[in-house]
Amino acid sequence: MSGATAAAASTVRFERLALLGVGLIGGSAALAWRAAGAVGRVAGFDRDAGALARAQARGAIDEAAASVAQAVADADLVLLAAPVGAMDSLLDEVARHAAPFAVITDVGSTKGSVIESARRSLAANSSFSLRRFVPGHPIAGGEMPGVQYAQATLFRDRLAITTPTDETHAEALARVEALWRAAGARVLRMGAEEHDRIFAAVSHLPHLLAFALVAAIASESDGAHKLGFAGAGFRDFTRIAAASPEMWRDVALANQPALSAELRHYRGWLERLQAAVDGRDAAALEAMFELASRTRRGQAVQERRPESGA
Repeated sequence: MSGATAAAASTVRFERLALLGVGLIGGSAALAWRAAGAVGRVAGFDRDAGALARAQARGAIDEAAASVAQAVADADLVLLAAPVGAMDSLLDEVARHAAPFAVITDVGSTKGSVIESARRSLAANSSFSLRRFVPGHPIAGGEMPGVQYAQATLFRDRLAITTPTDETHAEALARVEALWRAAGARVLRMGAEEHDRIFAAVSHLPHLLAFALVAAIASESDGAHKLGFAGAGFRDFTRIAAASPEMWRDVALANQPALSAELRHYRGWLERLQAAVDGRDAAALEAMFELASRTRRGQAVQERRPESGA
């Protein structure tokens, strides 16, 4: 553990974590927080019994709960790590069964839809308070889903975003942010609308494009033959197409307005590219490629620079 991570760990401690959704991100969070001494006992719930067994084998959870109610009983921290499409039902259960003192957070890739789900649960369950709910999104992951790929180091030197609502209590927010720092992450706050607009462009759209490209080639009569010749460039570009279809289906639907706008914008660039290729317009092709290459090289330089801690 680094000195900064150890210092962050010393400022936060939850005795019992309820992990709802035992996959790559949730499992990695549990492993990271346990390694940092930020959480004690972990109860996990997942509709996939095999995932629970694998999580126990990895040491991500201590017990496999048979229900949300059992998982959250007496928990002082609840982490929602299921696909965003499951948030409505999960938050309803959490609102009914979580202890009044529990801090609740999530790792969803969309924030507006999750906050709306939390507000609906609040309206239906008077014991649930948005003051204890801290929307979050760690910017980390991998192309292979599942708790068997979870790593305690997954969030080290990565960004963890929080999007507190007007109701979020300052103490709950500070404790959740301290958790992510204990996992080695840098923490940034922003509004939910800004978050969803940004990640529609730099995360959700690239996933859709990777899925679409692989599906388009695979659907061709000689698709398997073509894919047999795929090199490093194709593998790099489409690596994320191996991600969870269920999770990314839910993300696309949950962030539909912002993602739809990005798709339309990108389609315009594809049409310009089609016209340049069809018209053998070398100048237009080079101008487009130069803009992209110059931008990506500049980004690569920024990525290599050491960053100050959050």
